[in-house]
Amino acid sequence: MPATIVLGAQWGDEGKAKIVDFLGADAEVVVRFQGGANAGHTVKVDDQTYIFHALPVGGINPNTLCVVGNGVVLDLESFFAELDDLTERGLDVGEGRVFVSNCAHVVMPYHKALDQAAEASKGSGAIGTTGRGIGPAYRDKIDRTHGIRVMDLLDTERFRDRLRGAIAEKNQLLTQIYDAEPLDAEQIIRDYLVFAERLRPLVTDTSVLLNEALDEGKRVLFEGAQGTLLDVDHGTYPYVTSSNTTAGGACSGAGVGPTRIDEIIGVTKAYMTRVGNGPFPTELLDDEGERIRELGQEYGATTGRARRCGWFDATIARMSSRVNGLTNLALTRMDILDTVETLKLCTAYRLDGEVLEEFPADPRVLDKCTPIYEEVEGWCAPTTEARHYDDLPDKAKAYVARIEDLSRTKVSLISVGAQRDATIRVDE
Repeated sequence: MPATIVLGAQWGDEGKAKIVDFLGADAEVVVRFQGGANAGHTVKVDDQTYIFHALPVGGINPNTLCVVGNGVVLDLESFFAELDDLTERGLDVGEGRVFVSNCAHVVMPYHKALDQAAEASKGSGAIGTTGRGIGPAYRDKIDRTHGIRVMDLLDTERFRDRLRGAIAEKNQLLTQIYDAEPLDAEQIIRDYLVFAERLRPLVTDTSVLLNEALDEGKRVLFEGAQGTLLDVDHGTYPYVTSSNTTAGGACSGAGVGPTRIDEIIGVTKAYMTRVGNGPFPTELLDDEGERIRELGQEYGATTGRARRCGWFDATIARMSSRVNGLTNLALTRMDILDTVETLKLCTAYRLDGEVLEEFPADPRVLDKCTPIYEEVEGWCAPTTEARHYDDLPDKAKAYVARIEDLSRTKVSLISVGAQRDATIRVDE
Protein backbone atom coordinates (compact mmCIF):
# COMPACT_ATOMS: atom_id res chain seq x y z
CA MET A 1 0.00 0.00 0.00
CA PRO A 2 -0.92 2.97 -0.10
CA ALA A 3 -2.84 1.90 -3.26
CA THR A 4 -3.36 -1.84 -3.70
CA ILE A 5 -5.66 -3.69 -6.08
CA VAL A 6 -6.86 -7.14 -5.01
CA LEU A 7 -8.56 -9.13 -7.75
CA GLY A 8 -9.37 -12.67 -8.80
CA ALA A 9 -6.77 -14.43 -10.95
CA GLN A 10 -9.03 -17.33 -11.95
CA TRP A 11 -12.81 -17.62 -12.58
CA GLY A 12 -13.82 -15.96 -9.33
CA ASP A 13 -14.49 -17.57 -5.94
CA GLU A 14 -10.75 -17.52 -5.19
CA GLY A 15 -11.11 -16.20 -1.64
CA LYS A 16 -10.64 -12.50 -2.44
CA ALA A 17 -12.77 -11.47 0.52
CA LYS A 18 -10.47 -13.27 2.95
CA ILE A 19 -7.44 -11.47 1.48
CA VAL A 20 -9.20 -8.08 1.37
CA ASP A 21 -10.28 -8.50 4.97
CA PHE A 22 -6.76 -9.46 6.03
CA LEU A 23 -5.14 -6.53 4.24
CA GLY A 24 -8.05 -4.27 5.15
CA ALA A 25 -6.91 -4.18 8.75
CA ASP A 26 -4.19 -1.81 7.52
CA ALA A 27 -6.36 0.06 5.02
CA GLU A 28 -8.15 3.34 5.59
CA VAL A 29 -10.39 3.07 2.52
CA VAL A 30 -11.74 0.00 0.70
CA VAL A 31 -13.52 0.45 -2.63
CA ARG A 32 -15.57 -1.86 -4.84
CA PHE A 33 -14.94 -0.84 -8.45
CA GLN A 34 -17.04 -3.16 -10.66
CA GLY A 35 -19.72 -5.82 -10.71
CA GLY A 36 -22.84 -6.01 -8.63
CA ALA A 37 -24.78 -8.32 -6.35
CA ASN A 38 -23.83 -11.31 -8.51
CA ALA A 39 -20.56 -11.40 -6.54
CA GLY A 40 -20.57 -13.16 -3.18
CA HIS A 41 -17.69 -12.40 -0.79
CA THR A 42 -17.55 -14.49 2.40
CA VAL A 43 -15.48 -13.56 5.45
CA LYS A 44 -15.16 -15.41 8.75
CA VAL A 45 -14.05 -13.47 11.82
CA ASP A 46 -14.00 -15.42 15.10
CA ASP A 47 -17.42 -17.13 15.23
CA GLN A 48 -19.10 -14.71 12.81
CA THR A 49 -19.63 -15.25 9.07
CA TYR A 50 -20.30 -12.26 6.83
CA ILE A 51 -21.45 -12.51 3.21
CA PHE A 52 -21.17 -9.38 1.08
CA HIS A 53 -22.84 -8.81 -2.28
CA ALA A 54 -22.98 -5.04 -2.66
CA LEU A 55 -20.76 -3.52 0.03
CA PRO A 56 -16.97 -3.76 0.05
CA VAL A 57 -15.62 -6.23 2.58
CA GLY A 58 -13.97 -3.38 4.49
CA GLY A 59 -17.27 -2.80 6.29
CA ILE A 60 -16.27 -5.11 9.11
CA ASN A 61 -13.14 -3.12 9.92
CA PRO A 62 -14.43 -0.27 12.12
CA ASN A 63 -11.90 2.36 11.06
CA THR A 64 -12.18 1.77 7.31
CA LEU A 65 -14.21 3.88 4.90
CA CYS A 66 -16.31 1.82 2.46
CA VAL A 67 -16.73 3.14 -1.08
CA VAL A 68 -18.98 1.88 -3.88
CA GLY A 69 -17.35 3.15 -7.07
CA ASN A 70 -18.82 4.38 -10.32
CA GLY A 71 -18.08 1.08 -12.08
CA VAL A 72 -20.51 -0.86 -9.86
CA VAL A 73 -24.10 -1.56 -10.85
CA LEU A 74 -25.86 -1.08 -7.53
CA ASP A 75 -28.66 -3.35 -6.33
CA LEU A 76 -30.27 -1.18 -3.67
CA GLU A 77 -32.28 -3.98 -2.09
CA SER A 78 -29.12 -6.00 -1.52
CA PHE A 79 -27.15 -2.91 -0.49
CA PHE A 80 -29.55 -1.84 2.24
CA ALA A 81 -30.12 -5.42 3.42
CA GLU A 82 -26.36 -5.68 4.03
CA LEU A 83 -26.25 -2.33 5.80
CA ASP A 84 -29.11 -3.42 8.06
CA ASP A 85 -27.48 -6.78 8.79
CA LEU A 86 -24.16 -5.19 9.76
CA THR A 87 -25.95 -2.58 11.90
CA GLU A 88 -27.84 -5.33 13.73
CA ARG A 89 -24.49 -6.98 14.45
CA GLY A 90 -23.27 -3.81 16.10
CA LEU A 91 -21.14 -2.40 13.27
CA ASP A 92 -21.29 1.28 12.35
CA VAL A 93 -21.85 1.40 8.58
CA GLY A 94 -23.87 4.56 8.25
CA GLU A 95 -23.29 8.10 7.05
CA GLY A 96 -19.63 9.11 7.20
CA ARG A 97 -18.35 5.54 6.76
CA VAL A 98 -20.11 4.42 3.58
CA PHE A 99 -19.95 6.40 0.34
CA VAL A 100 -21.66 5.69 -2.98
CA SER A 101 -20.65 7.17 -6.33
CA ASN A 102 -23.17 9.52 -7.88
CA CYS A 103 -22.19 7.98 -11.23
CA ALA A 104 -22.88 4.34 -10.31
CA HIS A 105 -25.74 2.77 -12.28
CA VAL A 106 -28.73 1.28 -10.47
CA VAL A 107 -30.01 -2.26 -11.03
CA MET A 108 -33.78 -2.00 -11.49
CA PRO A 109 -36.44 -4.75 -11.15
CA TYR A 110 -36.80 -5.00 -14.93
CA HIS A 111 -33.11 -5.81 -15.24
CA LYS A 112 -33.60 -8.88 -13.05
CA ALA A 113 -36.82 -9.88 -14.83
CA LEU A 114 -35.16 -9.62 -18.25
CA ASP A 115 -32.02 -11.43 -17.07
CA GLN A 116 -34.00 -14.40 -15.79
CA ALA A 117 -36.37 -14.53 -18.76
CA ALA A 118 -33.56 -14.32 -21.32
CA GLU A 119 -31.49 -17.01 -19.59
CA ALA A 120 -34.49 -19.36 -19.35
CA SER A 121 -35.21 -18.91 -23.07
CA LYS A 122 -31.71 -20.07 -24.08
CA GLY A 123 -32.14 -23.62 -22.81
CA SER A 124 -28.92 -25.58 -23.28
CA GLY A 125 -27.26 -22.44 -24.67
CA ALA A 126 -27.52 -20.58 -21.34
CA ILE A 127 -24.31 -18.89 -20.22
CA GLY A 128 -24.85 -19.46 -16.49
CA THR A 129 -25.87 -15.99 -15.31
CA THR A 130 -26.90 -15.54 -11.67
CA GLY A 131 -30.14 -13.83 -12.72
CA ARG A 132 -29.32 -10.75 -10.62
CA GLY A 133 -29.83 -8.30 -13.53
CA ILE A 134 -26.16 -7.44 -13.92
CA GLY A 135 -25.90 -7.95 -17.69
CA PRO A 136 -29.06 -5.97 -18.53
CA ALA A 137 -27.98 -3.14 -16.20
CA TYR A 138 -24.60 -2.86 -17.94
CA ARG A 139 -26.36 -3.13 -21.30
CA ASP A 140 -28.48 -0.08 -20.47
CA LYS A 141 -25.37 1.74 -19.27
CA ILE A 142 -23.53 1.14 -22.54
CA ASP A 143 -26.62 1.73 -24.69
CA ARG A 144 -26.88 5.22 -23.08
CA THR A 145 -30.66 5.30 -23.46
CA HIS A 146 -32.27 3.87 -20.34
CA GLY A 147 -29.37 3.69 -17.88
CA ILE A 148 -30.33 5.16 -14.51
CA ARG A 149 -27.46 6.50 -12.42
CA VAL A 150 -27.56 7.28 -8.73
CA MET A 151 -27.67 11.00 -9.56
CA ASP A 152 -30.79 10.39 -11.68
CA LEU A 153 -32.46 8.53 -8.84
CA LEU A 154 -31.89 11.50 -6.53
CA ASP A 155 -33.59 13.89 -9.00
CA THR A 156 -37.23 12.90 -8.50
CA GLU A 157 -38.70 14.32 -11.71
CA ARG A 158 -35.85 13.11 -13.87
CA PHE A 159 -36.10 9.65 -12.32
CA ARG A 160 -39.83 9.45 -12.98
CA ASP A 161 -39.37 10.42 -16.63
CA ARG A 162 -36.49 8.02 -17.23
CA LEU A 163 -38.15 5.15 -15.40
CA ARG A 164 -41.44 5.47 -17.28
CA GLY A 165 -39.62 5.53 -20.61
CA ALA A 166 -37.57 2.49 -19.65
CA ILE A 167 -40.56 0.50 -18.38
CA ALA A 168 -42.53 1.14 -21.58
CA GLU A 169 -39.74 -0.50 -23.59
CA LYS A 170 -38.87 -3.25 -21.10
CA ASN A 171 -42.50 -4.33 -20.74
CA GLN A 172 -42.69 -4.81 -24.49
CA LEU A 173 -39.70 -7.13 -24.30
CA LEU A 174 -41.06 -9.00 -21.30
CA THR A 175 -44.54 -9.56 -22.71
CA GLN A 176 -43.95 -9.90 -26.45
CA ILE A 177 -40.57 -11.65 -26.58
CA TYR A 178 -40.45 -13.65 -23.35
CA ASP A 179 -44.19 -14.08 -22.62
CA ALA A 180 -43.63 -12.76 -19.09
CA GLU A 181 -45.69 -10.50 -16.87
CA PRO A 182 -45.31 -6.70 -17.27
CA LEU A 183 -44.00 -4.54 -14.43
CA ASP A 184 -45.83 -1.67 -12.71
CA ALA A 185 -43.88 1.54 -13.36
CA GLU A 186 -45.67 3.57 -10.68
CA GLN A 187 -45.04 0.97 -7.98
CA ILE A 188 -41.35 0.85 -8.87
CA ILE A 189 -41.19 4.65 -8.75
CA ARG A 190 -42.71 4.68 -5.28
CA ASP A 191 -40.38 1.95 -4.00
CA TYR A 192 -37.22 3.49 -5.42
CA LEU A 193 -37.97 7.01 -4.26
CA VAL A 194 -37.97 5.56 -0.73
CA PHE A 195 -34.55 4.05 -1.48
CA ALA A 196 -33.42 7.41 -2.87
CA GLU A 197 -34.03 9.28 0.37
CA ARG A 198 -32.17 6.68 2.37
CA LEU A 199 -29.31 6.70 -0.12
CA ARG A 200 -29.01 10.48 -0.46
CA PRO A 201 -26.69 11.19 2.53
CA LEU A 202 -24.24 8.52 1.34
CA VAL A 203 -23.80 9.84 -2.20
CA THR A 204 -20.75 11.79 -3.33
CA ASP A 205 -18.24 12.10 -6.14
CA THR A 206 -16.17 9.13 -5.05
CA SER A 207 -13.44 9.85 -7.62
CA VAL A 208 -12.69 13.09 -5.77
CA LEU A 209 -12.87 11.33 -2.40
CA LEU A 210 -10.44 8.57 -3.45
CA ASN A 211 -7.92 10.88 -5.10
CA GLU A 212 -7.93 13.17 -2.07
CA ALA A 213 -7.32 10.13 0.16
CA LEU A 214 -4.36 9.11 -2.01
CA ASP A 215 -3.03 12.68 -2.00
CA GLU A 216 -3.08 12.54 1.80
CA GLY A 217 -1.08 9.29 1.78
CA LYS A 218 -3.97 7.17 3.02
CA ARG A 219 -3.92 3.45 2.35
CA VAL A 220 -6.57 2.55 -0.24
CA LEU A 221 -7.55 -1.01 -1.13
CA PHE A 222 -9.37 -1.67 -4.42
CA GLU A 223 -11.54 -4.77 -4.13
CA GLY A 224 -12.39 -6.70 -7.29
CA ALA A 225 -15.38 -8.95 -7.85
CA GLN A 226 -15.49 -12.14 -9.94
CA GLY A 227 -12.17 -13.07 -11.60
CA THR A 228 -9.85 -12.37 -14.52
CA LEU A 229 -11.33 -15.12 -16.71
CA LEU A 230 -14.76 -13.53 -16.30
CA ASP A 231 -13.56 -10.17 -17.65
CA VAL A 232 -15.80 -9.09 -20.52
CA ASP A 233 -12.75 -8.36 -22.72
CA HIS A 234 -10.14 -10.86 -21.57
CA GLY A 235 -12.20 -13.75 -20.20
CA THR A 236 -13.72 -16.85 -21.78
CA TYR A 237 -16.30 -14.84 -23.71
CA PRO A 238 -19.30 -15.23 -23.81
CA TYR A 239 -19.08 -17.16 -20.53
CA VAL A 240 -18.06 -14.02 -18.66
CA THR A 241 -19.56 -11.23 -16.58
CA SER A 242 -20.48 -7.83 -18.02
CA SER A 243 -17.70 -5.69 -16.55
CA ASN A 244 -13.93 -5.39 -16.55
CA THR A 245 -12.73 -7.50 -13.63
CA THR A 246 -9.04 -6.89 -14.43
CA ALA A 247 -6.71 -4.24 -13.00
CA GLY A 248 -7.58 -1.67 -15.66
CA GLY A 249 -11.20 -1.89 -14.49
CA ALA A 250 -10.11 -0.73 -11.04
CA CYS A 251 -8.92 2.58 -12.43
CA SER A 252 -11.92 3.28 -14.66
CA GLY A 253 -14.38 1.86 -12.11
CA ALA A 254 -13.06 3.96 -9.24
CA GLY A 255 -12.02 7.13 -11.06
CA VAL A 256 -8.30 7.04 -10.33
CA GLY A 257 -5.39 7.08 -12.74
CA PRO A 258 -3.14 4.03 -13.24
CA THR A 259 -0.13 5.96 -11.94
CA ARG A 260 -1.76 5.99 -8.49
CA ILE A 261 -1.54 2.19 -8.14
CA ASP A 262 1.40 0.71 -6.20
CA GLU A 263 0.60 -3.00 -5.97
CA ILE A 264 -1.66 -5.49 -7.77
CA ILE A 265 -2.35 -8.77 -5.99
CA GLY A 266 -3.96 -11.64 -7.89
CA VAL A 267 -5.82 -14.11 -5.68
CA THR A 268 -5.68 -17.73 -6.79
CA LYS A 269 -6.67 -20.98 -5.18
CA ALA A 270 -4.13 -23.76 -4.82
CA TYR A 271 -6.40 -25.60 -7.27
CA MET A 272 -9.08 -24.34 -9.71
CA THR A 273 -12.85 -23.88 -9.53
CA ARG A 274 -15.47 -22.49 -11.83
CA VAL A 275 -19.22 -21.80 -11.47
CA GLY A 276 -21.46 -21.81 -14.53
CA ASN A 277 -20.89 -22.88 -18.09
CA GLY A 278 -17.85 -22.61 -20.33
CA PRO A 279 -14.56 -24.44 -21.00
CA PHE A 280 -12.42 -25.64 -18.09
CA PRO A 281 -9.36 -27.63 -19.26
CA THR A 282 -8.25 -29.03 -15.87
CA GLU A 283 -11.75 -29.88 -14.62
CA LEU A 284 -11.93 -33.13 -12.66
CA LEU A 285 -15.05 -35.11 -13.49
CA ASP A 286 -14.15 -38.04 -11.26
CA ASP A 287 -14.07 -38.88 -7.57
CA GLU A 288 -11.01 -36.65 -7.06
CA GLY A 289 -12.97 -33.62 -8.21
CA GLU A 290 -15.87 -34.53 -5.95
CA ARG A 291 -13.48 -35.05 -3.05
CA ILE A 292 -11.94 -31.58 -3.49
CA ARG A 293 -15.44 -30.07 -3.77
CA GLU A 294 -16.51 -31.62 -0.49
CA LEU A 295 -13.25 -30.86 1.33
CA GLY A 296 -13.46 -27.24 0.24
CA GLN A 297 -17.26 -26.98 0.46
CA GLU A 298 -17.14 -25.51 -3.02
CA TYR A 299 -20.62 -24.06 -3.40
CA GLY A 300 -21.38 -20.52 -4.59
CA ALA A 301 -22.02 -17.84 -1.94
CA THR A 302 -24.54 -16.10 -4.24
CA THR A 303 -26.33 -19.02 -5.91
CA GLY A 304 -25.44 -22.08 -3.87
CA ARG A 305 -24.45 -23.84 -7.09
CA ALA A 306 -21.80 -26.55 -6.88
CA ARG A 307 -18.48 -25.31 -8.21
CA ARG A 308 -16.63 -27.32 -10.82
CA CYS A 309 -13.20 -28.32 -9.46
CA GLY A 310 -9.87 -29.04 -11.13
CA TRP A 311 -6.09 -28.93 -10.80
CA PHE A 312 -4.12 -25.69 -10.71
CA ASP A 313 -3.62 -24.24 -14.20
CA ALA A 314 -0.39 -22.30 -14.62
CA THR A 315 -1.36 -21.30 -18.17
CA ILE A 316 -4.22 -19.30 -16.66
CA ALA A 317 -1.93 -17.92 -13.93
CA ARG A 318 0.51 -16.61 -16.54
CA MET A 319 -2.29 -15.02 -18.57
CA SER A 320 -3.73 -13.39 -15.45
CA SER A 321 -0.32 -12.03 -14.45
CA ARG A 322 0.15 -10.62 -17.94
CA VAL A 323 -3.19 -8.83 -18.41
CA ASN A 324 -3.28 -7.48 -14.86
CA GLY A 325 0.39 -6.65 -14.40
CA LEU A 326 0.38 -8.61 -11.16
CA THR A 327 3.07 -7.77 -8.64
CA ASN A 328 2.16 -10.67 -6.35
CA LEU A 329 -0.07 -13.71 -5.93
CA ALA A 330 -2.12 -14.59 -2.87
CA LEU A 331 -2.49 -18.38 -2.75
CA THR A 332 -5.63 -19.53 -0.93
CA ARG A 333 -7.13 -22.82 0.26
CA MET A 334 -3.79 -24.59 0.63
CA ASP A 335 -5.27 -26.53 3.55
CA ILE A 336 -7.87 -28.18 1.31
CA LEU A 337 -5.06 -30.17 -0.34
CA ASP A 338 -3.56 -31.37 2.96
CA THR A 339 -4.72 -34.98 2.46
CA VAL A 340 -4.13 -35.30 -1.30
CA GLU A 341 -1.24 -37.69 -1.92
CA THR A 342 -0.44 -36.74 -5.52
CA LEU A 343 -1.12 -33.29 -6.95
CA LYS A 344 -1.05 -32.18 -10.55
CA LEU A 345 -0.06 -28.83 -12.04
CA CYS A 346 -1.07 -27.93 -15.57
CA THR A 347 2.03 -26.42 -17.19
CA ALA A 348 0.67 -25.93 -20.75
CA TYR A 349 -1.99 -27.23 -23.16
CA ARG A 350 -1.82 -29.63 -26.07
CA LEU A 351 -3.94 -28.92 -29.17
CA ASP A 352 -3.73 -31.21 -32.20
CA GLY A 353 -0.19 -32.20 -31.31
CA GLU A 354 0.96 -28.62 -30.69
CA VAL A 355 2.01 -27.36 -27.26
CA LEU A 356 0.39 -24.07 -26.21
CA GLU A 357 2.08 -22.23 -23.36
CA GLU A 358 -0.16 -19.16 -23.65
CA PHE A 359 -3.86 -19.11 -22.85
CA PRO A 360 -5.97 -19.10 -26.07
CA ALA A 361 -8.44 -16.22 -26.40
CA ASP A 362 -11.00 -18.33 -28.32
CA PRO A 363 -13.07 -20.47 -25.92
CA ARG A 364 -13.78 -22.91 -28.75
CA VAL A 365 -10.05 -23.52 -28.99
CA LEU A 366 -9.73 -23.73 -25.21
CA ASP A 367 -12.49 -26.34 -25.14
CA LYS A 368 -10.40 -28.57 -27.42
CA CYS A 369 -7.21 -28.23 -25.39
CA THR A 370 -5.98 -30.99 -23.13
CA PRO A 371 -3.79 -30.12 -20.13
CA ILE A 372 -0.14 -31.11 -19.93
CA TYR A 373 0.41 -32.14 -16.33
CA GLU A 374 3.34 -32.26 -14.00
CA GLU A 375 2.85 -34.45 -10.94
CA VAL A 376 3.86 -33.14 -7.54
CA GLU A 377 4.07 -35.15 -4.35
CA GLY A 378 1.53 -34.01 -1.76
CA TRP A 379 2.61 -33.01 1.74
CA CYS A 380 -0.06 -35.10 3.53
CA ALA A 381 0.22 -33.08 6.72
CA PRO A 382 -2.00 -30.40 8.28
CA THR A 383 -1.24 -26.78 7.41
CA THR A 384 -4.13 -25.08 9.23
CA GLU A 385 -2.02 -24.15 12.26
CA ALA A 386 0.82 -22.65 10.20
CA ARG A 387 1.24 -18.90 10.73
CA HIS A 388 4.73 -18.46 9.25
CA TYR A 389 6.19 -19.74 6.02
CA ASP A 390 8.68 -21.94 7.85
CA ASP A 391 5.76 -23.66 9.61
CA LEU A 392 4.67 -25.22 6.30
CA PRO A 393 5.78 -28.76 5.39
CA ASP A 394 8.72 -28.81 2.96
CA LYS A 395 6.59 -30.38 0.22
CA ALA A 396 4.00 -27.62 0.61
CA LYS A 397 6.79 -25.05 0.20
CA ALA A 398 7.95 -26.89 -2.91
CA TYR A 399 4.40 -26.70 -4.31
CA VAL A 400 4.30 -22.94 -3.69
CA ALA A 401 7.72 -22.47 -5.27
CA ARG A 402 6.68 -24.41 -8.37
CA ILE A 403 3.55 -22.25 -8.73
CA GLU A 404 5.77 -19.17 -8.55
CA ASP A 405 8.05 -20.57 -11.26
CA LEU A 406 5.22 -21.55 -13.58
CA SER A 407 3.17 -18.37 -13.10
CA ARG A 408 6.26 -16.13 -13.20
CA THR A 409 4.83 -14.25 -10.21
CA LYS A 410 5.90 -14.18 -6.57
CA VAL A 411 3.54 -15.56 -3.91
CA SER A 412 3.33 -13.04 -1.06
CA LEU A 413 0.36 -14.40 0.93
CA ILE A 414 -0.82 -17.94 1.68
CA SER A 415 -4.18 -18.74 3.25
CA VAL A 416 -4.48 -21.99 5.20
CA GLY A 417 -7.97 -21.59 6.64
CA ALA A 418 -11.11 -19.49 6.66
CA GLN A 419 -10.27 -17.44 9.74
CA ARG A 420 -8.58 -14.07 9.37
CA ASP A 421 -5.44 -15.10 11.25
CA ALA A 422 -4.95 -18.26 9.15
CA THR A 423 -2.88 -16.23 6.71
CA ILE A 424 0.86 -16.33 6.12
CA ARG A 425 2.91 -13.37 4.93
CA VAL A 426 5.64 -15.11 2.99
CA ASP A 427 8.19 -12.32 3.41
CA GLU A 428 7.95 -12.69 7.18
